[in-house]
Amino acid sequence: MTFNFDTPVNRSHSDSIRWDRYAGDDVIPLWVADMDFQSPPCVMEALAKRVQDGVFGYTHAPDNLRSSIASYLVEHYHWEVDPDWIVILPSVVSGLYTAVRQLTNPTEHILVPQPVYHHLRLACVEGPRAYTEIPLALEHDRWVLPWQALDQFHQTNTKLALLCNPQNPGGTVYTKSELLQFAEFCEARDILICSDEIHAGLVLDQQNRHVPIASLDQRISMRTVTLMSLNKVFNFPGIGLAWAVAENPRLRAAMQTDLHRTIAEPGLMAYTATMAALRDGEEWRQSLLQYLRGNRDYVAKRIETMSPLTLAKTEASYLAWIDCRALKCADPHALFLSFGLALSPGAQFNAPQFVRLNFGTQRALLAQAMDRMALALASIKR
Repeated sequence: MTFNFDTPVNRSHSDSIRWDRYAGDDVIPLWVADMDFQSPPCVMEALAKRVQDGVFGYTHAPDNLRSSIASYLVEHYHWEVDPDWIVILPSVVSGLYTAVRQLTNPTEHILVPQPVYHHLRLACVEGPRAYTEIPLALEHDRWVLPWQALDQFHQTNTKLALLCNPQNPGGTVYTKSELLQFAEFCEARDILICSDEIHAGLVLDQQNRHVPIASLDQRISMRTVTLMSLNKVFNFPGIGLAWAVAENPRLRAAMQTDLHRTIAEPGLMAYTATMAALRDGEEWRQSLLQYLRGNRDYVAKRIETMSPLTLAKTEASYLAWIDCRALKCADPHALFLSFGLALSPGAQFNAPQFVRLNFGTQRALLAQAMDRMALALASIKR
């Protein structure tokens, strides 16, 4: 089957967070991390069939949901998981907040990468829990944790380390040896791990492979909660469903705290979409990766002509983390917005001299966006 990702999708009447923010203005919005592509036909057909049934009563998770997830993890990541280890959640974000509050107490300390998807940090802020950010280092054109310096961020009361793999916004796919180094650091200091792996299915190059940190060794698995979802990969975050994998019964029980009470279970459409993607979504995913790879390469080539901007390797996802530090502009986000290009401000990730560009869109629109970025740079150089 052929999938056409170049076909424009009009999102102006879909209550889109990303598109409605600048509705009526001449702005190309490439900020919030969802894609401008229709979800796979298998997902749309499954949802349409469910709608045609016409009854939307209280619904439980499909009996084979956990076993289907476990099979998916074996197939894609060579990770053998007992279905009983899986806790179904409404979102990865709710899982992050639950992990922070239930795996630590208010007197304990947490390690958080920087920059990182802002909810990892906000979960600590709102916990509230004391936390220290670990600045990522640029090594061999990849954003990685400072492996040799991790201990300087550790405190005697550090009990939890948050990880984002693949890394958002840096786009790094951590290698097995890198993950093992981090896991051994945590094990030696009796630190639990919560790993956000929502972008696992968006590794762009075949020579890279996503490795769940909990898959490295049972000892590591017993101190790890892994958060995953198909929402990003198959582009239905507005429907939503996620899961936590926790081999350790104590950690698994913690992740179930408040489920079905203050934390709602997923809706019936979420079960329908996820099951369809698990079962029949792979051909579409492979086509998506090919298209995103082309978009990534296009953005990288354009950035090469836009000195002094730089862009490290984007190994996964559809998010380009653009370094504007050498531009010596007080607010790069505001500069690009003034030329009709809305990006995610680096300040959201505690890195105000960067911007994050979402290239999960049609290439023709992406070309217009990069033209506007070039015009913004030209205005500074005059």
